[in-house]
Amino acid sequence: MPKVAVVIPSRYASTRLPAKPLHPIAGKPLVQHVWERCARAKGVDKVIVATDDMRIAEAAFAFGAEVAMTSPKHRSGTDRVAEVAKKLAGFTHIINVQGDEPLVDPTVLSKLAAAMAKDRRIEMITSASVFTPEDDLTNPNMVKVVLDRESNGLYFSRSVIPYVRGDGLRPQFYRHQGIYGYTTKFLLQFVKWKPGILEQAESLEQLRALENGTKIRVILAKHAAVSVDTPEDVTAVERLLARN
Repeated sequence: MPKVAVVIPSRYASTRLPAKPLHPIAGKPLVQHVWERCARAKGVDKVIVATDDMRIAEAAFAFGAEVAMTSPKHRSGTDRVAEVAKKLAGFTHIINVQGDEPLVDPTVLSKLAAAMAKDRRIEMITSASVFTPEDDLTNPNMVKVVLDRESNGLYFSRSVIPYVRGDGLRPQFYRHQGIYGYTTKFLLQFVKWKPGILEQAESLEQLRALENGTKIRVILAKHAAVSVDTPEDVTAVERLLARN
């Protein structure tokens, strides 16, 4: 039977928002909001906060989270998640949830877990939402993805894709969300590959999988993800939490 762990990589340093994982949002540390929502997902057997900082670890212990201490030398959250995954005996799948998304949708995580359990061919999976009319397609921070007929990602880019020639045909535009699921075996292979030209050019880690011939399944979410990078983001998230 598939066994799924959610791992939340969480580091203390942040240029735009110092001590970001511990920043209070509606009376709780940011990382606690992420952990609580992940814990509500169905089909998930374990939720772990992965960090290299004891201040984050102590805060996570205080609200009841399982914590994994990891190396301070990791260059990315994925590398941190892989260190944890390597030590998790019996877990077939890992879901990587960024520690700065306090509104992560448990339903999306449930869909990722269910899709991986149902189709053993899926080595890597992620999510996307439809661009709304208010979204700025040209914003490079809003990553675009184009899909094939089986909902696999053909390409991810900071540029507007697909290109529209202006003859009246307007395709659907999809906005990528940075949540990933993997088989444990694939994740451990992924972090061994060196970043390729496309990954380096776009600064998009998922392109490493495409450059090495791996398909990435994409499931659709109803809403775009909301991440916290600035004090203004904190205010926006608190407003959204007050509505729920």
